[in-house]
Amino acid sequence: MNIIMRFMHIDKESPRWRSFKRAWYNFSRNPTSLIGLIIVIITIIIALFPDYIAPYPSHAGYYINFREAKLPPSSKHIFGTDEYGRDVFSRVLFGFQYSMKLVAVVLAVTAPPGIILGLIAGYYDKSLIGWLIMRVADMFIAVPALVLALSICSILPPSIFNVMIAVSLMWWPWYTRLCYNTTLSLKNEYFVKAMEIVGASRFHIIFREILPNELGPILTKLTLDVGWVILIGAALSFVGLGAQPPTPDLGTMVSEGAKYLPEYWWISLFPALAISFIILGFNLLGDGINDALSR
Repeated sequence: MNIIMRFMHIDKESPRWRSFKRAWYNFSRNPTSLIGLIIVIITIIIALFPDYIAPYPSHAGYYINFREAKLPPSSKHIFGTDEYGRDVFSRVLFGFQYSMKLVAVVLAVTAPPGIILGLIAGYYDKSLIGWLIMRVADMFIAVPALVLALSICSILPPSIFNVMIAVSLMWWPWYTRLCYNTTLSLKNEYFVKAMEIVGASRFHIIFREILPNELGPILTKLTLDVGWVILIGAALSFVGLGAQPPTPDLGTMVSEGAKYLPEYWWISLFPALAISFIILGFNLLGDGINDALSR
């Protein structure tokens, strides 16, 4: 640990390091936060290595075996099989991978520009650029997220890539609004005024002084947004606008299995539980981060 800290130039006595240790102490004392962290770690491991964990990796693609179609859960197929004889458990594990790909792309594409625009709009609140940024953001926020995503996906051909585009186009304003409000309160603090008096550049003030003080709310929103992104992606797939068969997308699996309810309940139940499992983990983690940083 000491070698890593020396390599990363981390000073044990620095205020930021002490703040990190205090936040970790608060986080580790919350059992639900630790449960969320464990669930998130399990989710990431499954998403990274489904080929090695799934008992039937070939069932994630083009595979048909009608002799084993719609088999209930058993020792051979613990989640049963679907209408094509594919192992539901294996497909659920690969569904984790597609869900986390969607989350990673959407948040990586939307969070940075949303944060930067929010910082600029908040710091230049009285200027034309700040007014324009927030009015455009308000236009996107005024339309419900799912309605906007459905509108975009209905125009584009159904695919997981187009789902990423649709969700990304309507997600950035929330980060802009968050950083805008936080920057408005921070830019009048003494440490910002001190930097302005000594002649620090506006780039330095925005990205080296204000942004580090917003990392807590940003990290909390990122973890909580994972659940929303997965839910919207699953909703788009459920209505046929997302990933197309045979892609093992969790929302698509729930949609396909719903046709066989209630007799073959396992086909849609286990993918739905997988969605709930991922969302629960990230929500618990997000709440834990928020509590740890707000104390």
